[in-house]
Amino acid sequence: MDMKRARVLVIEDEKIMATFVLGSLRRMGILDLYSYDNGLTALRELGTVKPDLVITDVHMQSMGGIEFLNNLRSLADEKLSNLPVIFLSADSSSSTVSEALPLGIAGYLVKPPNLKVLAAKIEQALKGHTLEFFD
Repeated sequence: MDMKRARVLVIEDEKIMATFVLGSLRRMGILDLYSYDNGLTALRELGTVKPDLVITDVHMQSMGGIEFLNNLRSLADEKLSNLPVIFLSADSSSSTVSEALPLGIAGYLVKPPNLKVLAAKIEQALKGHTLEFFD
């Protein structure tokens, strides 16, 4: 899938970072964007939004990225449960990364992301590649 045609759901509770990520995605040519400030709300809206990719923070109130991803992977709808997910977090601890890797993430980037690396991860994720190592 062409990155510019992708429907991307961003889950970020920090308004400044959400604005930064959404603005960066727009500059990359991605215009079909949806944004939520926690995983619980995003999970409820998945069926309506039907994204091609999710970019999520790890630590958020109500439902963080790991819990969101666990719930996502357990959905009965195979298209939704297999969505590519990129984590974008200030937490680069080995315990958090090792908890995320078995869930089949497409990338794990530390905030603020390098935009070239983010674009490359988005392209890889949309082609069905999963993360094999920490970025």
